[in-house]
Amino acid sequence: MKQPHLFLIWFVALLPILLLRDFTPSNELRYLNIVDEALQNGNIFTFTNQGEIYADKPPLHFWLMMAGKRILGEHRMWYYALLSFIPALIILDTMRRWIGRQAGSDATTTSLMLMTAGLFIGVGIIVRMDMLMTMFIVLALYTFYRMYQGEKLKRLSLLFPLYTFLALFSKGPLGILIPFVSTLSFLIYKKKLSHFSRYWGWKSLAILLTGCLIWFTGVYLEGGKEYIHNLLFRQTVGRGINSFHHKEPFYYYAITSWYAVAPWSLLSIGIVAASLVQRKIRSELEQFFAVIVLSSLVLLSLISAKLAIYSLPVIPFLIGLTLLLLPKFRSDNRWIELSLAIPAIILILSLPVLVLLGRNEEMRFLATPPIFISAGVLSITGMVTIYQLYKRARMVTAIRSMSLGILLSLFVAGWSMPRLNPYLGWGELCKTAKTLSDERRIDTYWVYRISRAENMDVYLGKEIIKVEKEKILSSSAEKKLLLLRTKVIQGDAEIRGAIRDREQQRVGSYTIVLFP
Repeated sequence: MKQPHLFLIWFVALLPILLLRDFTPSNELRYLNIVDEALQNGNIFTFTNQGEIYADKPPLHFWLMMAGKRILGEHRMWYYALLSFIPALIILDTMRRWIGRQAGSDATTTSLMLMTAGLFIGVGIIVRMDMLMTMFIVLALYTFYRMYQGEKLKRLSLLFPLYTFLALFSKGPLGILIPFVSTLSFLIYKKKLSHFSRYWGWKSLAILLTGCLIWFTGVYLEGGKEYIHNLLFRQTVGRGINSFHHKEPFYYYAITSWYAVAPWSLLSIGIVAASLVQRKIRSELEQFFAVIVLSSLVLLSLISAKLAIYSLPVIPFLIGLTLLLLPKFRSDNRWIELSLAIPAIILILSLPVLVLLGRNEEMRFLATPPIFISAGVLSITGMVTIYQLYKRARMVTAIRSMSLGILLSLFVAGWSMPRLNPYLGWGELCKTAKTLSDERRIDTYWVYRISRAENMDVYLGKEIIKVEKEKILSSSAEKKLLLLRTKVIQGDAEIRGAIRDREQQRVGSYTIVLFP
């Protein structure tokens, strides 16, 4: 299958989700609010969320979002999703060209596995800067490898530090730490540490320092000492040594990797581990990929703040290494077949599990025709994979079948987004609340026990008021709309009593109560 056709298949598979999905409350609405405040305040290098300093992320991704808001006039999911999807395509194409340098490699299967790896496909459709950073990390390491192989193009010595700085400028310190640790570890492994200055010499340092100097000067001029201190110390040293947020134990990624690379976890981790033990990693490309994977995981494990999404830059190299090493194992190897059979059996169970979930009141929203058809496709995909393994088909054939089946199921499931959005986001909830507000001339919004509800102002156009239970129970005759989860009402007799005689309207898993 030609690579452009493969990219088109991936794009079509994700298109319904890209077009129909609502913004998630956890991070995406917060980013929209940050963009709104930056445009309103005229800020370029410094950002705020609800008026408070937000120095967690560098500017590059926010600049791209701000440009979209300016050009389109409003927040558009399809545009923001492309800011992750296009970098993902560039990663796929870069890995294809890179792996194609080794004789006997299978770039098509590598792309299919990467397209369907759990974390990679998830980050490829959400509004975050992680895929953008990963793209620059992959480009930086690819450029380093070309320099290491002896390519004499002058632009490579400029592109390597430029890509590294842009990775830093996209997400933060990991953007420079992963390329630095990976390349340093590889040079030590190859006993060529004396060549370090070829890659991290004065030219690289000058580009990195110049970029940082411009960035930090802009931050200081806009935000002053408080913002620059927050950016350089609280968000770097603080998160790295003793995190105030997302603090996890050292072995955290040993747990998350099993679902981050699903459904290829058993296959990838098993092949790489066996190859390390049996010393099958021999070519320089295999060695470089192995060093990137191992050194990056050690680095991520040493940093105090940990999230599964932080391991995204490792996944392209882990999948690539898997396909480079797969031909070194016999095609009828029982444990390799088992590593694919187990996820295939899980896929077979998709439809029965969905039927059982549909009987649960809280999960009944999943019982839509597209979701059922998608689960059926996954079940059939699992059966086809098992059949191919039983008939001793090539392992690559079984991998491709499973990948294409997953992509088809995603395409079908994507059409259910309008039905699922009221349960996944706040767009429909706020639209209904705004309609009620306009009809009843109510301009006060109360929210009870909804996390990060302050970012609803992206939809409502005004500030919401978070209230405690006592405030609801002693409510006056003032006109207002109360937004809360339906299960909170069901689990609290006092709340039920306080709103019993009020007009109510349910939207997804939430309820809107009108006062008086």
